Amino acid sequence: MNNRLADANIDLVVLAGYMKKLGPRVLETFKDRIINVHPSLLPRHGGPGFYGTRVHKAVIESGDSETGATVHLVNGDYDKGKALLQEKITVNVDDTPDSLAERLHPIEHKLLIEVIQQFAAGKE
Repeated sequence: MNNRLADANIDLVVLAGYMKKLGPRVLETFKDRIINVHPSLLPRHGGPGFYGTRVHKAVIESGDSETGATVHLVNGDYDKGKALLQEKITVNVDDTPDSLAERLHPIEHKLLIEVIQQFAAGKE
C-alpha cells in the first residue's frame, strides 16, 4: 500500500470507514497526513472494538448526555491521534444506536470535508 500511495503522489490519506490498522511504513511516510472520522467525542468511546453502532451503544449505556463526531490524525494506536475537529450533539432519552448513527452521519461527513478543505488550504 505504501508504494502505491507514494507513487500516486498522495498528499492526504482519508480513512473514512477503513477498518484495518495501518503498518508503520505507511504511518511514517504519511505522518500527520492520515485522517479518520470517528462517531464519538474522542477520547471517549474510542479504541479497539469501538466502531459503528458499538460506539453508539456504549454512549447510551454509559449515560452520556452528549456525543458527537471527531476527525483525528491517525497514528499507531486506534483513535489516539490528535483531534482536529469535533462537533457535539445531545443524546436524547429515546435515542437508540441507530438513531444516533443517523443523526451523526451528516455531521461526520461535514467535519471530514472541513478538515480536508483546511488541509488543502495549508492549515493542517
